[in-house]
Amino acid sequence: MPLYEEQGDWLAFAVHCIIPSLGDGVIVLMIFGAGWLALRRMDWFARPGLTGYALMLLTGFVIAVIVEWGAVYGLDRWRYAASMPMLPGLGIGLSPVLQMLILPPVIFKLAAWWLGKQRKRA
Repeated sequence: MPLYEEQGDWLAFAVHCIIPSLGDGVIVLMIFGAGWLALRRMDWFARPGLTGYALMLLTGFVIAVIVEWGAVYGLDRWRYAASMPMLPGLGIGLSPVLQMLILPPVIFKLAAWWLGKQRKRA
């Protein structure tokens, strides 16, 4: 939140941040869907291999760039604070793009671990 300009009071700003957070969840689901289509395995994230990780990173990067650019310049949904590091050449925040490069592999690793535990119980 400190990397974005506040819009209204603190509570309104926090609520305004919840909606994009839900959107981040949708992006992770889109990455899952892309992997399912490309690798033709529903559990591709459990053993993604080099291709699966490349797909996570490429898909996460492309979607994050499109969403950030559209939200900042197209829809004027949010603005960056002066402290936001910028992605050179694209004029969008580095932090939200890095988030979509780092979090999906972590989320999928946790999901694979949890799924493995559930299968062992059954």
